[in-house]
Amino acid sequence: MSGHTVEKIGGTSMSDTRAVIDNVIIGERRGQALYRRAFVVSAYGGMTDRLLEHKRTGQPGVYAMFVADATGEGRGWRAALDDLAAEARRLNAERFPQGEDRDAADAFVEERVRRARSCLEDLQRLCAHGHFRLDGQLGAVREMLASIGEAHSAFNLTRELRRRGVNARMVDLTGWDEQSPLSLNEQIEAAFARIDLTSELAIVTGYAKGREGLMAEYGRGYSEVVFSRIAVLTGAREAIVHKEFHLSSADPKLVGADAVRKIGRTNYDVADQLANLGMEALHPRAAGGLRQAGIPLCVRNTFEPGDQGTTIWSDFVSAEPRVEIVAGAQGITALELFEQDMVGVKGYDAGILETLTRHRVRIVSKVSNANTIAHYVDANPKQIKRVIGDLERQFPNASISTSRVALVSAIGSDLNVPGLTAVAAQALTDAGVEILGMQQLIRRVDLQFIINERDYKVAVCALHARLVGDGVARRSLQTAA
Repeated sequence: MSGHTVEKIGGTSMSDTRAVIDNVIIGERRGQALYRRAFVVSAYGGMTDRLLEHKRTGQPGVYAMFVADATGEGRGWRAALDDLAAEARRLNAERFPQGEDRDAADAFVEERVRRARSCLEDLQRLCAHGHFRLDGQLGAVREMLASIGEAHSAFNLTRELRRRGVNARMVDLTGWDEQSPLSLNEQIEAAFARIDLTSELAIVTGYAKGREGLMAEYGRGYSEVVFSRIAVLTGAREAIVHKEFHLSSADPKLVGADAVRKIGRTNYDVADQLANLGMEALHPRAAGGLRQAGIPLCVRNTFEPGDQGTTIWSDFVSAEPRVEIVAGAQGITALELFEQDMVGVKGYDAGILETLTRHRVRIVSKVSNANTIAHYVDANPKQIKRVIGDLERQFPNASISTSRVALVSAIGSDLNVPGLTAVAAQALTDAGVEILGMQQLIRRVDLQFIINERDYKVAVCALHARLVGDGVARRSLQTAA
């Protein structure tokens, strides 16, 4: 299968299927040019939020409601599952106004929803007895529900392509009807052993069932891990991610479309920093597999088919030290633990990390001094409340405080630029932004500033204008400093 590409289509792009087909999958291609490609598709935008919980706000979906249901009546999750099915049918109607394809699409999703409902009802009845515990099955429940979204979008896209004369084949990795517990690698290898990419266009579910449990390890980044693993196991020449934007020097919605520029080329270190800020080109664990296999990753804009996008290489370093991207994250919680007797005592750091890990809280950044440890985390209010409760019991003499902040970062494959920190700090000060904290490691790929959340847009614009907009590099920074 050498010479093929493995490509991923995100949920926002999938919601505009016509653009995906016209710009990405078919476009000007005819005949054999349509093949030697495998597309890994995410669920339509918002569907996984409905199935699990909202990724940003934590608003409960079917899974969260099922977990919270203590009565056994299941009214909340049942209604949410009904709403999910109705939304799926609405999406089907947009793609197939009528006819056999519409009927098939409705029947497909309704069958999966019906079986999921039956499974949840059986679990509730079983766990009503004292000998059985629901929490031992929640991981499987979460994965089962998540798989519905990816299977739905893959089924529909396959049908749409076949209507357009493309020999598309749905590759269902969800293990919906499989009894044998395969690993993720085995699941992928078995599926692709049955596919001839020279004459079939593979449309692959973004969720894959594996006995190791994808979501327990990778969370909501599972589709990117599947995408990466397929590329590595099949020996792809290139991995391509299709998004609704270019990988640019900043968010064009903040600094203006005319002010940003496409990155063009960068390396996996930069991609990792973006992933840490929640603006991932790819999940960092997924990117690691591509990096080790020497497979370049290309990020392209779904809506600009003629543009080759940005390619991420393992060994790329900018010809001149410079800032390539100014990015950041809002809605960050600063979780600060102060304990006067912490000095010289071991265990505080490990205890905090264990608590954050147990509650699945993602750490964006961290700093400490003699008696204070501060973690900047991406978590919803419920998670934070549980973390604080556990820490208060674990460290009864500690003072624990939280505040909402934002993080803004200057990122580049080589930030070894004399005067960079001073110029960046001055740019923020000139813009009236108060710097609450700062962090830069000796290995210079990013420079982070913690700021008030209200100053986020001003901070991004100020840093981008000073560090990127004027092409600031080593010589000009020395002058500016």
